[in-house]
Amino acid sequence: MEKKLHTFLNSNLLKKYLVGDTSLEETKEVEHFISNYPEAEEAFEKLQDNLEIIAKAGAVDIPNYILDDILESLDETNDTKVIQLVQSRKTSWLSIAASAAAILFATTSFMLYQKNMQLNNENNVVVEEIYDLRSDIETNNSKLDELSRELLKLNNPDAKKYVINGNERAKNLKTVAYINPIEKTSMIDVITLPQLPEEQHYEIWAEMQDKMVNLGILDESDRKLKQIPYMEDALALSIKIKSKDSTTENDTAVAEISLKDEN
Repeated sequence: MEKKLHTFLNSNLLKKYLVGDTSLEETKEVEHFISNYPEAEEAFEKLQDNLEIIAKAGAVDIPNYILDDILESLDETNDTKVIQLVQSRKTSWLSIAASAAAILFATTSFMLYQKNMQLNNENNVVVEEIYDLRSDIETNNSKLDELSRELLKLNNPDAKKYVINGNERAKNLKTVAYINPIEKTSMIDVITLPQLPEEQHYEIWAEMQDKMVNLGILDESDRKLKQIPYMEDALALSIKIKSKDSTTENDTAVAEISLKDEN
């Protein structure tokens, strides 16, 4: 008999019975050994305790209603009480372990979803910054191209340079005009312009043989090369102070340079 007990304990029947994987004949055999041999009962309880420890590692405390269900089940059956208690406890702990695993999976999934959303937002910010950077680079390249074209015009051997200095009425006034009679282009570079009252501004004029032609307004806040109309056969360039609301010409120039000797 000891040999049968030893063979039984070395078999896998207890583990299969614990997880409900035994046939009817195997179930009867296991219950027979548990009921009649303390060694078998002790081995089964040890397996049961191990399962409970594993379940408790990720589960909450057993609710009271589960224990009530177990006791009620014992009252309604004529089967061996020890076996029924073991089976009920086994099922309860497996359910709790499964529930704990489901909760852990749901929590992990939610955390991963939040992390993914955060990464997506950060990625969108990076994409926008790259787009802005590319836009800035394109703008700067455009400005560099424009400046390069202007420098080419200034360095053109056909371009003539005229420095226009102010008279007694505007001693600090200084501008430079670049005129290319071959390409028929004119540019003005504002160096300094004395400050005027708010209702006045500077205008540049071209003196022709029989008239004066307004070439535009000069503003110190726009200190860069500025394209002005090219006037064929212009005799001189002059800068005048004009009232913003006046339509009459002011014949008094604050700066003037002759072009007839250069043309």
